Amino acid sequence: MHAPHASPPLESSRPPPPASASYWRTLWRHLFGTPMNAVLTILVGWLLVMAVPAIVEWAFLSASFTAPDAAACRAAGGACWAFIAEKHRLILFGLYPYDEQWRPLIAAAILIALVVATCRPQWWQPKLAWAWIAGMVVSAVLMWGGVLGLSFVENSRWGGLPLTLMLATFGVGLAFPLGVLLALGRRSRLPAIKAMSVAYIELIRGVPLISLLFMSSVMLPLFLPTGMNIDKLLRAQLAIVLFAAAYIAEVVRGGLQAIPKGQFEGAASIGLSYWQEMRLVVLPQALRIVIPPLVSLFISVFKDTSLVVVIGIFDLTQSTKAALADAAWRGFAVEAYVFVSLIYFVFCYAISRYSRGLEARLASERAR
Repeated sequence: MHAPHASPPLESSRPPPPASASYWRTLWRHLFGTPMNAVLTILVGWLLVMAVPAIVEWAFLSASFTAPDAAACRAAGGACWAFIAEKHRLILFGLYPYDEQWRPLIAAAILIALVVATCRPQWWQPKLAWAWIAGMVVSAVLMWGGVLGLSFVENSRWGGLPLTLMLATFGVGLAFPLGVLLALGRRSRLPAIKAMSVAYIELIRGVPLISLLFMSSVMLPLFLPTGMNIDKLLRAQLAIVLFAAAYIAEVVRGGLQAIPKGQFEGAASIGLSYWQEMRLVVLPQALRIVIPPLVSLFISVFKDTSLVVVIGIFDLTQSTKAALADAAWRGFAVEAYVFVSLIYFVFCYAISRYSRGLEARLASERAR
């Protein structure tokens, strides 16, 4: 009688590899897993070795932070951050009166606070819409003035970061209801409404934003009656709203297509009208699905507001050009645009991280 063979140890009984070993193996596979990856890794490493020490030397070690004038900055040999310290109010607030710059600062803080509050799902209540309306009114009063003892400031003197934030937030905020209506119109069973919605969306999406800005700045005044004039800033804001609405409509349409047919049939079976069905059943689910792409769209609109510089509006980049025009501080364009780039990066990165976190949260909720 043969003795029974000893069974081999099961694979699952082996201890798992340490997490750190798995991490390094994955990193090695991504960096040197193929000949192309190895070549690219070596090339990028060589570029970093060549560039990083020079950048650190220029930006920090040889930089001047407190130089009294441009000559002292140039003598230091590195970056002239003293230029930013000297011109930061012009870059951030444009031509707004110097003594009144606390007003655009508070207006910008209100808009940022509203955006942060909107990013918190537990605050998605009707009160938030009223908070947005109140915030927009207070921001407009602070910027224009003329009431409550505030001196009047024409919007031709607005500029810098507050104006960029206002163009982006007001643009998306006003474009959102229009985009939702266009999305519903594109799925409408009424041929005329569907045709008009499709024509609008495809026409606007077929041209770049810069074309709409030129049309609003140059062509629109030619079609207005004699004596009638619309402010240039308002025309630019209108172009941004029309542009963003077309893209929001397509994003929302994607959310509507993701709603199961049973949701429409269930809403109809309990006797809801079309608008009740959309408001109470369909749109809440559809908008929840498309929140991440809507946030990404906001990032795109925030960056696209820099295009208003082509029609002479003093946004953040135009006010930076004004700061560089000072003859006493010429030659520090790199420092100025690095500063502006950091501002854009901080806002866009924060919104992007929020979008990724929200997308992961919604995915985990759907998986339950």
